[in-house]
Amino acid sequence: MAEPSPVLLERHGALAVVTLNRPDRLNSFNEAQHRALRTAIDTLAADDSCRAVILTGAGRGFCAGQDLSDRVQPEGGAAPDLGQTLESFYNPLIRTIRALPKPVIAAVNGVAAGAGANLALACDIVLAAKSAKFIQAFSKIGLIPDSGGTWMLPRLVGEARAKALAMLAIPVPAEEAERIGMIYRAVEDAALMEEAMKLGMSLANAPTLGLAETKALIQKAFTQGLDAQLDDERDAQRRLGRSADYAEGVRAFMEKREARFEGR
Repeated sequence: MAEPSPVLLERHGALAVVTLNRPDRLNSFNEAQHRALRTAIDTLAADDSCRAVILTGAGRGFCAGQDLSDRVQPEGGAAPDLGQTLESFYNPLIRTIRALPKPVIAAVNGVAAGAGANLALACDIVLAAKSAKFIQAFSKIGLIPDSGGTWMLPRLVGEARAKALAMLAIPVPAEEAERIGMIYRAVEDAALMEEAMKLGMSLANAPTLGLAETKALIQKAFTQGLDAQLDDERDAQRRLGRSADYAEGVRAFMEKREARFEGR
């Protein structure tokens, strides 16, 4: 019997739902899941008909990070090159999600630990079931928060809290994560996917070019000064002012009707 695919991809019109599918391992990453997820994300990145993405996990967890059964070092054996794993798999994935010119929603349905937590935080909007938890588990095995963890955490929750969460591996329940600004919103478990789909459909029908420019500019804001940001806003607004979606948005506003955006 064939092994189930480690990543599932479903389409709902302009909305894509990507599901990590190793539920017996809390969707922790092995090489096959890495490759399947990268293929799915690259496929959606190249598909102009896809205008929003939901990333979630099968079963009772979102993603428990790296599958450590792949990392057991035999006594006297060679140590793994974790830097190579990051360079080959995690870092390209995080870069692709951050650069994707369409919104990515993380629907965190259970534990998000280690790289799994930082994969969720790399997404544009994070919804979490109230039973979900975010854990920077790296210090438990002598490592640092990778997959962008040391970059995203202090920006989301501040330096003091980021250091404590990383060094102490403190689990953060979803409602606390919302309170401290780590995620957008915590929702009832049973409502998670309904809320994610509703949000995803709304974004998939929104003016995609404007959302992509907004995403890029907000991410840039952490690394450049106000003058450069103002220049980039000017240039983006010039591009968007020439778009079909802007013309449609203005017409719809003047005609007092819902706009019909096409993402161009």
